[in-house]
Amino acid sequence: MMDDSPVLQDLRCHLTGSTAASPTSIDPEHRTAVALPVAAIKSLLGVIQRSKATTMMGLQEDLRGATEEMMTFATESPGSLQLLGGRSHIALASGCELFMKYVTRAFLELPDFAACIAQVLERGERFAGISLAARDRIAEVGQAFIQDGQTVLTHGWSRVVSNLLVKAAEHRHFSIVVLEGRPDAAGAKAAKVYADAGIPTTVVLDSAMACAMESADLVIVGAEGVVENGGIVNKMGTYGLGIAARELGKPFYVAAESYKFARLYPLNQSDLPPMGPAAKLNFVDTASWEMTGGLVGKAKAPVNTDKDGKVDASSVPGVVQFKPNQIKVKNPPCDYTPAKYITLLFTDLGVLTPSAVSDELIRLYQ
Repeated sequence: MMDDSPVLQDLRCHLTGSTAASPTSIDPEHRTAVALPVAAIKSLLGVIQRSKATTMMGLQEDLRGATEEMMTFATESPGSLQLLGGRSHIALASGCELFMKYVTRAFLELPDFAACIAQVLERGERFAGISLAARDRIAEVGQAFIQDGQTVLTHGWSRVVSNLLVKAAEHRHFSIVVLEGRPDAAGAKAAKVYADAGIPTTVVLDSAMACAMESADLVIVGAEGVVENGGIVNKMGTYGLGIAARELGKPFYVAAESYKFARLYPLNQSDLPPMGPAAKLNFVDTASWEMTGGLVGKAKAPVNTDKDGKVDASSVPGVVQFKPNQIKVKNPPCDYTPAKYITLLFTDLGVLTPSAVSDELIRLYQ
């Protein structure tokens, strides 16, 4: 939006793949948007390019201010729901923190301010390419765990998981079962990607995860963040999937880039940081689609809209409506899956056990 600050304009452009001069709509299937930590780092590079600071202290103040602005937007602004695509801001925080650490380290290595800035900008511009290489590395180490004839169960949309599965399908024949991924149908959107790649794919309801687990051979999911104790923060439902996998003796693998390693140590769901504004949920009786002749999910004419131009849910047939303040509806985007439910992590650093994450975090931030 035109009234965004420069850093938020940059963040929006990097996440949508557009330019400030010609903004485009967000890809609804998240096929072209870059990873959130990469977008954060590229936005901070823009801060450095615009900064008038003449000392490292001044530059760090500019970067901290930009980081706080992005985090405030992610946690408080309703506009972040569309821009972040329902993703947790944990990955955003990880990218900013890792970049700030790198800037400090670069200055210690090159005390000359101008030389330090030049090096940070040069290496920062290469970061996007490095992140793409990280996905290929993860696909390389992870595909060996998928065998011919197996069924892979997955949840939500992850660029890393998608890259892994599509590359594995080039050498092996297996099938995929995807949970639908309410409320944004992320799993159904991911299923289109897998089917387009020629992989036999089935979509099931989120509530069918335990039932689907019986016929699955392994589970592979992505992560919004990998925390210090080896657990992960990911799309809501991942925790339940991990419990079901352990109960039925199925391996539970996580594919994630190392820049998503976060210095957090949650012990349960209540320890997660606030996730920002939650998307409004509407409940539609889609099972009645056939008997209504396809009316369910289609708006009546004329369409009722609110003051912001959004479609009024009451104009959609089959919507379950509550009286104001009658029912509380909770819609947290992510949950925390403890390390005990995770078999291995596929990362650009190699295949890790959950207990090895803390050591890698020390190396990343030392």
